[in-house]
Amino acid sequence: MLERFERFSLAIFEISRCWHKLAAAELAPYGLKGAHAIYLTMMYRCGEGITAPQLCEMCGRDKSDVSRAVAMLQEKGFVTKEGVNQSLYRGLLKLTGQGRDAAEQIGRRASLAVELAGKDLDEEERTCFYKALESIAAHLRTISKEGLPPQ
Repeated sequence: MLERFERFSLAIFEISRCWHKLAAAELAPYGLKGAHAIYLTMMYRCGEGITAPQLCEMCGRDKSDVSRAVAMLQEKGFVTKEGVNQSLYRGLLKLTGQGRDAAEQIGRRASLAVELAGKDLDEEERTCFYKALESIAAHLRTISKEGLPPQ
């Protein structure tokens, strides 16, 4: 059992470390951090705009993280907020032209990274992998909210 825990933990940490390094390198030319990639790509997916609470939900991030990221993206000219005199959480966030261009480039580069990382997997293995990964994430989300059951 311990071997399974170690293999799982080490693989997850290694994937996370490498992904953050790649994201940081790809976003550096924009003056952004790797963490901004998920926000740009999610806002791109929601072309008509998205509210900050929706962005929190879609990205699995808390309000403070979203608030800091959106402020930085606005400051750098990637995002605008529609809705005069409204708070961040009531306004509609939209990508600017610069933001759309960056999100498209980041999306292409992320797709390439995922394709190269999984190049040894056939479609059936890939489908099984993502199903398993999503199942593990869902169960860990529940466990982290409710705590581990007593022994």
